[in-house]
Amino acid sequence: MFELHHLTAGEQLEWLRRGEVTPRELADHYLARIARLDAGLGAFVTVTVAEARARAAAVDELSHALPLWGLPFADKDLVARAGVPTRYGSRALADNVPTESDPLALTFDRAGAVSLGKTAAPEFGFPSYTEPVAGPIARNPYDLTSGAGGSSGGAAVAVAAGLLPFAPGSDGGGSVRIPAAATGLVGLKPSRGRVPAMPGFPSLAGLVVAGPLARTVADAALLLDALAGDGTAEWATVAPLWGEGPFLGAAVRGEGRFSVGVTRDSPWATAYDLELDPQAEEALQIAIRELDAVGHGVEELAFDPEPGYAAAFRTVWQAGAAGIPVENDRLALLEPLTRWLVETGRRLGARELGAALAWLTGFERRFIARARAVDVVLTPAMALTPRPLGWYDAEDGERNFAQQVLYTPYTSMVNASGLPAIVLPVHVTPDGLPMGVQLIGRPGREDVLLAIGAQLERRLHWERRHPPAWSE
Repeated sequence: MFELHHLTAGEQLEWLRRGEVTPRELADHYLARIARLDAGLGAFVTVTVAEARARAAAVDELSHALPLWGLPFADKDLVARAGVPTRYGSRALADNVPTESDPLALTFDRAGAVSLGKTAAPEFGFPSYTEPVAGPIARNPYDLTSGAGGSSGGAAVAVAAGLLPFAPGSDGGGSVRIPAAATGLVGLKPSRGRVPAMPGFPSLAGLVVAGPLARTVADAALLLDALAGDGTAEWATVAPLWGEGPFLGAAVRGEGRFSVGVTRDSPWATAYDLELDPQAEEALQIAIRELDAVGHGVEELAFDPEPGYAAAFRTVWQAGAAGIPVENDRLALLEPLTRWLVETGRRLGARELGAALAWLTGFERRFIARARAVDVVLTPAMALTPRPLGWYDAEDGERNFAQQVLYTPYTSMVNASGLPAIVLPVHVTPDGLPMGVQLIGRPGREDVLLAIGAQLERRLHWERRHPPAWSE
């Protein structure tokens, strides 16, 4: 039986603009699914039913040319929205209700979108999995005993299970791409500076940027156009039915032949014993085969070892945690990983932080220079299959950090270099778990990533794969 969430986000926008469904009807459809299904999934930490319905009625009076007019979404719990509890996944801020909205929330307001609440995130967004003590735990809708990744885990679960048409995430070390890979979605980290609005909690070294989680490449591009245009319609040339902005146009056309460099190298390899799961290699081989069939030039690409990377990135990560607004007795409310990051970060000196930042600047230059040999770099998305719930050490912060590296050794290097990257769900394991690959682009070339993604989507049809909750 057909239901509204079976439409892509772009198709839902068409229906809205043609008057075949109203913003209130669409919001109510998703609110009903959230009420029925989310208790077993953990996608949402807060659902704002009354506010969503009021907003849906209000957007009826706005210009239908707005890039996300009437489309439902949800703010990640790291993004402040005035009057809505924003807990940053932490017991330490359980009572926090902001009086002002963050720029990212305002971007969605300007775009005409309708927020349905807050998606679950781990404590202050630092872990690459979403199992906060403060709850809820984001469960992988393909296997409820597995995690959904993080830190945009709740957003990914909501999109994969059909509780939202698409969702924004924030990505400082892979936090859009990791949950996309775990839940069978397209996840795109834009180039540094592409999205004007910061996604919420600030970061050092320009690591964090907001990006889309979606079921199709075109839907990811639709959301990227709105984010890059700061929510205004001026960025996209609005067609009679839906806007075809510069990134959506690239995704819809899906044109071009490009050179692709394949690598399994990670800058973490000099500090950690990394292993590539056979299912991660299988996903990589599927992508190589399909890219070759389309006509792209595929070649192996090696990166030099980077023995200073682990220490420099970890220092910057710890220094970023040092700014968490939790003091004195409330530090005891932090989870062990967060407390370890905060305490080590607050012991750092300015010289140590400065040296780490300078080292990462040099790494950025070296990585971009080597990647420039091809149009895109292809890597595994994750080194391992989606992790079982409870797999990460809940007591030892340093061991927990190491476990995260073992799962996600290919993501943070993209944040450190400021490049765009997209995760594509090309494979499913024999156990039914999604596995993806990552394409890394040249500076500012999200259009190339989207074009290649569209070509692979046409061949592999991952948009037809859904978890059990989709049909419930």
